[in-house]
Amino acid sequence: MDFLAAAPPAKETLAPINYPAILPVLIILGAACVGVLLEAFLPKHQRWSAQVFLTLLSLVGAGIALAFYLTDAPSAGEVTLSGAISIDRPALFLWGTLLALSLGAVLMIADRSVEPGGAFVATAAIRPGTTQDREQRLGAHPNRRDAARYGMQTEVFPLTLFSLGGMMTFCAANDLLTMFVALEVLSLPLYLMCGLARRRRLLSQEAAVKYFLLGAFASAFFLYGLALLYGYAGSVRLEAIANAAAGSDRSDTLLFGGMALLIVGLLFKGSVGPFHAWTPDVYQGAPTPITSFMAACTKVAAFGAILRVLSVGLESTQWEWRGVLWGVAIVSMVIGAVLGLTQTDIKRMIAYSSIAHAGFLLVGAIVLNPQGVSSTLFYLLAYGFTTVATFGVISLVRDADGEATHLSQWAGLAKRSPLVAAVFTFLLLALAGIPLTSGFIGKFVVFQAALADGMAPLVVVALVASAVAAFFYLRVIVLMYFSEPAADGPSVTVPGAFTTAAITLGVVVTLLLGIVPAFALDWAGGGTFAVQ
Repeated sequence: MDFLAAAPPAKETLAPINYPAILPVLIILGAACVGVLLEAFLPKHQRWSAQVFLTLLSLVGAGIALAFYLTDAPSAGEVTLSGAISIDRPALFLWGTLLALSLGAVLMIADRSVEPGGAFVATAAIRPGTTQDREQRLGAHPNRRDAARYGMQTEVFPLTLFSLGGMMTFCAANDLLTMFVALEVLSLPLYLMCGLARRRRLLSQEAAVKYFLLGAFASAFFLYGLALLYGYAGSVRLEAIANAAAGSDRSDTLLFGGMALLIVGLLFKGSVGPFHAWTPDVYQGAPTPITSFMAACTKVAAFGAILRVLSVGLESTQWEWRGVLWGVAIVSMVIGAVLGLTQTDIKRMIAYSSIAHAGFLLVGAIVLNPQGVSSTLFYLLAYGFTTVATFGVISLVRDADGEATHLSQWAGLAKRSPLVAAVFTFLLLALAGIPLTSGFIGKFVVFQAALADGMAPLVVVALVASAVAAFFYLRVIVLMYFSEPAADGPSVTVPGAFTTAAITLGVVVTLLLGIVPAFALDWAGGGTFAVQ
């Protein structure tokens, strides 16, 4: 009868949740939920001020929480939430980058001086040809009643915070299922925000539909790849997949099929060619503040996730995928550099520039060592601030129909507004990688890491692509300084305090990272990915 007295099996105890480590994400997502409640209960005339205050407060609060945690964070990192979230040095660097870039983007979103009433329309749908459509195209808001009627769509603030919370979770996810949920959380608000432009409504809504449809395909690729890898490894944890790939006798068909589909989904999010088809249309059609947020922050989140998946989950199979990603990086750089030469719209030109930069970033991501990770993280930081400031300047050049984005309308801009032309010239030189800018340091450290890893042919291609891409940046500079302005050309709007702050932040950081990059490089190289 001894078996009757046997002790019951011990229950599995879960590790406690490290709340200080994930507090920045909790603050952002909590503020997003509060923002939804403000939309439901506050009268319309109070929403803008309340939402701006809440959003900025949450970004600052999350930054302070991150700074406090960094003071005594373990250098090796840790995994929390039952192994779902990895809090390591690369994740903390990416979180800080996302919060800083979001601050600049939110300041542009909140501005109501560049575009009267804000860049976001307050009516869900306006049919072309109606009185409301004519009033919107003319930008006529002659009195306060009209201004209230066409006030800003303040739902954009909680949507921005939800998307930011998804990005922060996406680049710190330790398993593929958490990564997929975060992917949807960051993507769905962006689909909505791309269709909220006050001007050129049909173009904006078309961009939103294209982004949604292609994003749904990319999510399906990611999810199918996740399912195949789960079938191969019996787990969605990155470390379990790595262990199975290193020492399993199972068929490699599931592994390589799942790996290919998963990487395609990630490359789409990072707008890496040839998975870039959505980028030019969405950059052009979305409201410029949303384009700024998307161009800077989404790329940071996407490449943060790519670095984690390649370094933690797929490192043992690098000889199988490394050559393929070489080809993808070359295609992305060539597409961005060559097709950027043919663009006549400045937002589309910057979109193809981002595709070329995605190729440069992928060069760093392929280098699976601490130098490759730190150089890619620094490049993301540098590129993000330059991009936010670039779109801030683009939003200032306007005519009666809104933003003047055709290149011919920028002719002689230096004679109309020397300061704006000088700032934009500096930002274009940074994108081209000219010395004394953050773009030069970013390319230098990425190419140096690639050379040290034996990828000299890829670096040569990247240098040629950089030289080609520099031509269309210089073309805009020549157009601004050496062409005569048209008599009926666009004017430069005097920016409000919010847009001025966003542009100033981007320009100052671009300059500082080009002159004294040591602090950011040290922080980016402060640790490796944590696994469990």
